[in-house]
Amino acid sequence: MKRRFAVVAVALAWSGAVYAQDTSMSFFVTSVNPGKGGDLGGLQGADSYCDTLAKAAGSTGKTWKAYLSTDAENAKDRIGSGPWYNAKGEKIADDIASLHSDKNNLTKQTALNEKGEVINGRGDTPNRHDILTGSKPDGTAAAETCGNWTMGGAEGVAIVGHCDRTGLNDSAEAKSWNASHPTRGGCTVEAFKGTGGEGLFYCFAAN
Repeated sequence: MKRRFAVVAVALAWSGAVYAQDTSMSFFVTSVNPGKGGDLGGLQGADSYCDTLAKAAGSTGKTWKAYLSTDAENAKDRIGSGPWYNAKGEKIADDIASLHSDKNNLTKQTALNEKGEVINGRGDTPNRHDILTGSKPDGTAAAETCGNWTMGGAEGVAIVGHCDRTGLNDSAEAKSWNASHPTRGGCTVEAFKGTGGEGLFYCFAAN
């Protein structure tokens, strides 16, 4: 009888280990733009950049996807099913639905870069809170995507969100993490700085 209890205890312990939640980093904001403004090399280039930054920060075994929309793909359909955690193990959202609702935990304090650092927001110098998404609030594609993330010059425009959930007023757009306003002046990093950004974007682990 004792042996049977021991076997059951071991099985339960093993089961608990298997189903323990992985709270390692599965979400971050890029710490810096790759260098060509809105020209990220398309979705493939953006995904690769997410992977490069994640690995440099010590992350392994994850498939990284940029939260970016194009004419052919919605950002919400690229990033897996969740849940997602930042570099400090804080939960960002349980799933796609909660991520795109008021139930998410995206704030200035939790929308960290891959190094676990807070991104400068409104009131900081410089303000870097504009995050490229090319998306609508529900995570579907907007029309403004810097040419599907291939334009880095004086032409083009992209939709950005505010990673600190703060803007010029208390409107839903100003507080949106993924769909606040379009950029202006082209798709260069310098142009992005004009509205409070540096061409950063969100990365999510899709597995």
